[in-house]
Amino acid sequence: MRANGTVIVELTRMTDVTHWLDEYAKDHQHPVNQAIHKICVPLIVVSLIGLLWALPVPTAFVEISPALNWGTAFLLAAVVYYFILSIPLAFGMLPAVLLSVVAVNWLDGLTWPLWATSAAIFIVAWIGQFYGHQIEGKRPAFFRDLQFLMIGPLWILAGIFRRLRIPY
Repeated sequence: MRANGTVIVELTRMTDVTHWLDEYAKDHQHPVNQAIHKICVPLIVVSLIGLLWALPVPTAFVEISPALNWGTAFLLAAVVYYFILSIPLAFGMLPAVLLSVVAVNWLDGLTWPLWATSAAIFIVAWIGQFYGHQIEGKRPAFFRDLQFLMIGPLWILAGIFRRLRIPY
């Protein structure tokens, strides 16, 4: 810690959800880009979980629970991260997490392999994201900091919270 307390202020800013959401919003001002993100971000989340879900798991995972895989492990870590940033938004993300699990489970029941379906959704959704940023005229926020990949879903939820006047 510096004598003027700078390190503490920087650490506080790093975990301040409002700071992250404001920074993310700077790169998402155009209404078309915003609309594209509201569609593509959830698709990317589901497809990423699907890709992770499809990976082989250690025997120890199966012994703990048949539902434990790399996708559910990632979701658990994401929820912990969201609770660090904002307890109300983290609770708000729980239905989205559950819907993601339901969606991936449904995709896993299709004729095509889960990894192939998830990869196709992932690629198409990212093309959409980059098209939105081309319209916006700004690079995606994650080029500045990879944590913005985790902020995208919160940004969508925070918009819903603001419309419903739910503090976060």
